[in-house]
Amino acid sequence: MVAAVRVHKHGGPEVLTYEDIDIPPPGPGQVRLRQHAAGINFIDTYFRMGMYPSPVGLPFVSGNEGAGEVIAVGPGVTDIKVGDRVGYVSALGAYAVERLLAADRAVKLPDQISYEQAAAMMLKGMTVQYLLRRTYKVQKGDNVLIHAAAGGVGLIASQWANHLGANVIGTVGSKDKAELAKKNGVHHTILYRDEDFAAKVKEITGGKLCEVVYDGIGKATFPASLDCIKPLGMFVSYGSASGPVDAFNINILQTKGSLFATRPTLNTYAAKREDLLAIAKDLFDVVASGAVKIPINQKYALKDAQKAHRDLEGRATTGSTILVP
Repeated sequence: MVAAVRVHKHGGPEVLTYEDIDIPPPGPGQVRLRQHAAGINFIDTYFRMGMYPSPVGLPFVSGNEGAGEVIAVGPGVTDIKVGDRVGYVSALGAYAVERLLAADRAVKLPDQISYEQAAAMMLKGMTVQYLLRRTYKVQKGDNVLIHAAAGGVGLIASQWANHLGANVIGTVGSKDKAELAKKNGVHHTILYRDEDFAAKVKEITGGKLCEVVYDGIGKATFPASLDCIKPLGMFVSYGSASGPVDAFNINILQTKGSLFATRPTLNTYAAKREDLLAIAKDLFDVVASGAVKIPINQKYALKDAQKAHRDLEGRATTGSTILVP
């Protein structure tokens, strides 16, 4: 029996139940991990609330991201061995002391990357990699708007976009978060609660607007985000922290300047193992170089997962948050 945090019914943070569960031996193509840390992300709340359906039904162990040591391997596993340090993004199961994981989703960690760093960045960091390097390939001199720039994805994206030579504009919810964002690569901050962010973007860019907007907020920032984008630019909606974007008339993209809009997900970009490893390598390299730092600003014990979710949803966190078994 090992400790884990499970969801037996959908709802608020109170449905996260700390309990003991059985972990069977690894089956074909699986490895068993002793976890050192698990990441906490907004997607965890979507599964908890039932906004995203659990692929295993109810109950399920929460969490999509973590890192640990391989303590057993199942039949047919050849490229991962006992003792390997690995990180992963995988549908559910991270909030536990030990877990089973499909071996083809495990990524070996370089010596320079700690377990806690990996747990804090596998989902968020690999998301940033595909957003900035594939969905829209950020170039030197681009004007880039990043919503929630002081959040987990936002702080990584801001540093990386700055490293690529972009002019980084970030929306934040408070003056403290604005200072944090500026320390992490944002050139211009906008207090979205107090200012019209679309008007500020126009002012900051001298009317040129942005090549791309990266929006993990959703409902609260749409369609104003479209007013921040220059003709033929791209709207990238990768999250729904304020609720999903409602259905809209696609003709709005034409009237706003023949814009492109996409709703990407890491699962698609990393579906093939070779793509997963390439995304992870690019992330590990940029972190190891020091160009991007992984700010772990909150740590909670596994048993305090409810509080961690309350703080996340209450906008009381910045950067990355992890659970430590």
